[in-house]
Amino acid sequence: MAATTLKPVDVVLVGVGLTGTIMAKELAEAGLTVVGLERGRFRDTYPDFALPNAHDELKYVRRHELMQDLSRETITFRNAMGETALPMRELGSFLPGEGVGGAAVHWGGLTWRFLPWDFETRSRTIARYGQDQLAADCTSQDWGITYAELEPSFDRFEYLYGISGKAGNIKGTIQPGGNPFEGPRAREYPNPPLKTTFAGSLFRKAAASMGYQPFPVPTGALSRGYTNPYGATINACVYCGYCQFFACEMGAKASPQTAVLPVLLHNKNFTLRTLTNVVKVNLDSARRRALSVTYVDSRGREFEQPAELVVLTSYVLNNVRLMLLSGIGRPYDPVRNRGVVGRNYAYQTPSAVTLFFEDKVFNQFMGAGGLGIAIDEFNGDNFDHSGLGFIGGGFFSAASTGARPIGVRPVPAGTPRWGSAWKKAVAHYFNRSFPITVQGACQSYRTNYLDVDPTYRDAYGLPLLRMTFDRHDNEHKMSVYLTNKAAEIAKAIGPSKMNVNPRTGKYTIVPYQSTHNTGGAIMGADPATSAVNKYSQSWDVPNVFVIGASAFPQNGGYNPTGTVGALTYFAVEAIRTRYLKRPGQLLT
Repeated sequence: MAATTLKPVDVVLVGVGLTGTIMAKELAEAGLTVVGLERGRFRDTYPDFALPNAHDELKYVRRHELMQDLSRETITFRNAMGETALPMRELGSFLPGEGVGGAAVHWGGLTWRFLPWDFETRSRTIARYGQDQLAADCTSQDWGITYAELEPSFDRFEYLYGISGKAGNIKGTIQPGGNPFEGPRAREYPNPPLKTTFAGSLFRKAAASMGYQPFPVPTGALSRGYTNPYGATINACVYCGYCQFFACEMGAKASPQTAVLPVLLHNKNFTLRTLTNVVKVNLDSARRRALSVTYVDSRGREFEQPAELVVLTSYVLNNVRLMLLSGIGRPYDPVRNRGVVGRNYAYQTPSAVTLFFEDKVFNQFMGAGGLGIAIDEFNGDNFDHSGLGFIGGGFFSAASTGARPIGVRPVPAGTPRWGSAWKKAVAHYFNRSFPITVQGACQSYRTNYLDVDPTYRDAYGLPLLRMTFDRHDNEHKMSVYLTNKAAEIAKAIGPSKMNVNPRTGKYTIVPYQSTHNTGGAIMGADPATSAVNKYSQSWDVPNVFVIGASAFPQNGGYNPTGTVGALTYFAVEAIRTRYLKRPGQLLT
């Protein structure tokens, strides 16, 4: 059956999550007709996130209520090119969202600005250490944009989402109590930091005694009620411990539902269509201009939505897959090391030290998204990497984000894995332990990439996205070094026992690690090695913009959300002030 062609609009957005809602608000306010297509259902704080269901760990953590439905679309995975990729049948390592708000509904809230070094990884590494510091197959590269260029966009996003934190560097002046390693910012965070927990206070004291400079983690769990520049109100956090994997029943976690949608949905220039799965961006015969998108609704009917501007604002993996299925840009070929779409897929390298006590109680079930005290001495290039055999780093945090009874059962190494001794240890240490988490960076490599699978297809008969990924020696060496440094702080705190778990060995897609997938449609200054320019605009199809962490040429040690928000504002500003006046390539 032929697709039904709909009335043309100015802008069509594919995905109505964190990036899509901001883009829709800004462009609709500029007078453009905007249609947002979301393959999941509509959902809002009330009634969808109301108590008592909001705290159902089985529903949200084990059964993935807010996540992508793998029975309709998944990915295939392998560690290396010579292996056969198999479908991911159960969510594990990462959890893409589905539905209005996307993954920004169930995110943990940590909101960082990438370090200035993160945007110029290759050039700064070579300048300081020489070419040999980079592995021969490392394809990490500069972004084509600097921290200084993005700073006003970081500021806009933080004030939109009402981030709670403490500035460490305002206009070049180091601020006591904040992160002294951050790039210069124009002003203080819009809200003060969250409360400090007992675990956080012990970490702060021990880290400071060792000469480090601890500071509160910046987070989208708000420390007080706040009205943002759009006029939306976000409430104060009550420290219930149900942030990551969950929606917020209090309306106290910054998200599209709390920060943007209350205003956006009243704009007559914006139309939201849910349960609409976009399967292709249709190009002209020269493949230089997008004409429309084709989507399938919940009844299986096909529609074609013409638009002057197509913006891909879905999750990393779907952005890349849609580009590959639509022929936007040259697919990456790892054998010839040519092409751009699918290139430089990266992830992160998390590890942890868990501390166990006999004489201290922490009540870890109380918490908030991003609640913790951190240090940044071992992130980015904040420390001398000479002779270490790796580049990059990560931040350390004593976090109290909510210990749930089903999924969180810390016990010391050597405890039996089942039986009465295991049960006794779980009961004893549930409130007598806490982790120091290490979130490490991940560089990009020639053999880590995304492409379309030759065998497996989705519910619509389209090829699945295939992920080929493994961490390399750089990440393993980095993880051992960082985790041992974290263990030194842990030892200074004085636990009775410690589990020290660096991230080494082959990457597995099964246990949860982080929903911080990056790359595949990377940003850069050279069309030969990047899919989009610094404005997130496709080099090959100028009326297509691709917004999200798919633009990261490699992954830093921070959570990606703050940088994704900044890239969104940077792109929308370029569209509003330059592209709309003269449509076409913004960089030549």
